[in-house]
Amino acid sequence: MSIKIDRINHSMIREISYILETEVKDQHIKFVTITDVKVTNDLSFAKVYFTVLDDTKKIETLKALKQASGFIRSKLCERIDIRHMPELEFIYDESIAYGKLIEDKIKEIHEKEIEE
Repeated sequence: MSIKIDRINHSMIREISYILETEVKDQHIKFVTITDVKVTNDLSFAKVYFTVLDDTKKIETLKALKQASGFIRSKLCERIDIRHMPELEFIYDESIAYGKLIEDKIKEIHEKEIEE
């Protein structure tokens, strides 16, 4: 990955988080955390990975983010200086839940070893 793409990824994480926190009025989006952004090399698409505090609301949040993507993209155009702003695709980040599952399994194994 080039330095330029990496810089754009980090800028988009910061700016999307700020936009969601301060400018988007939809209540479904208030407790969203942007975990990663991956922009394609040609800057045409950006996968925006997010997570929410309440896993039961991830579908509602995904729908709300898709509806707000045009607004978010227009705000990004004002804040990030690139020639073409990529299309945003929001994806729920399963890695945190997966990491917690692995952590629970390791804890369970250690507890069994102590009992034996």
